[in-house]
Amino acid sequence: MKKLLMSTALAVVVGVTGAVSGLAEAKTLKASHQWPGGKGDVRDEMVQIIAREVGKANVGIDVKVYPGKSLYKPKEQWGAMVKGQLDISAFPLAYAAGRHPEFDSTLMPGLVKNHDHAKRLNSSPFMDDIKKIINDAGVVVLADAWLAGGFASKKQCILGPETMKGQVTRAAGKAFEQMLVGAGASIASMPSSEIYNALQTGVLDAANTSSGSFVSYRIYEQAKCLTAPGANALWFMYEPLLMSKKSFDKLNKDQQAALMAAGQKAEDFFFDAAKGLDDKLVKAYKDAGVEVVEMTSEQAKAWRDIANETSYKTFAEKVKGGDMLIKKALAVK
Repeated sequence: MKKLLMSTALAVVVGVTGAVSGLAEAKTLKASHQWPGGKGDVRDEMVQIIAREVGKANVGIDVKVYPGKSLYKPKEQWGAMVKGQLDISAFPLAYAAGRHPEFDSTLMPGLVKNHDHAKRLNSSPFMDDIKKIINDAGVVVLADAWLAGGFASKKQCILGPETMKGQVTRAAGKAFEQMLVGAGASIASMPSSEIYNALQTGVLDAANTSSGSFVSYRIYEQAKCLTAPGANALWFMYEPLLMSKKSFDKLNKDQQAALMAAGQKAEDFFFDAAKGLDDKLVKAYKDAGVEVVEMTSEQAKAWRDIANETSYKTFAEKVKGGDMLIKKALAVK
């Protein structure tokens, strides 16, 4: 009887210890991004979906979201993920092109035609190459996301290349900067979160960014004219949900599976939401009294001709494997 009681007590102790151990393994993951939180930005919502879905999965993970560049500055997030200091980020990949020049191909003028074309690119040899570079650098893709964008100016509407001459403008990524310089613009580089103040203080005359950022940052308060993406969008940018590989590898299989499942839900949400962003953009700017225009196919072609002689040519010549990378992207119809 005494042996039976001792065995029972031991089993209880082991059970309690196991439960405590399980609780001790619960992890809080830090998720960071540069956009306003709780204000309808779809990139923030993608991260919030990750947090909610992983929480519902009950696998011992809590995701704490730090919006509005409150934890890291926009371009610092990549290095923080590589080092394992930051767990998750909604991150414009071209921001890390200084470390990996190949990433500029994910913000190449005219490379992506529309949202459906972007979705086809996600499963292409082009993106296989990009994701291998991401993974080898120590980062994991949780969800793919592409945003369309356009131009805004407080001077004049930006349509054909000649309308850009003399304007100081901002564009994310070297490829767009090279094309804009080729059209006679001056460049001031900065994250999209700084565009509003730069327009307000006269540092910028114009800006080139995503539909989501144009609305989230209320740039309509500083703009005279918006060039909406329309049927001839030049601007598409890859802004995926990423995770530190060091952080991901520390998780157990159930936790990893829960994160990937949450990532798929976030990606599905984003694909539908991104299409609606362009309409939301036009409405927000018209409601604010801003003139809204779209490029014609001829104007868009004139821009692509400049891009071919500037950004595309430079990328093919200076980035190792750049020519083949672009060919793979252009092969996706």
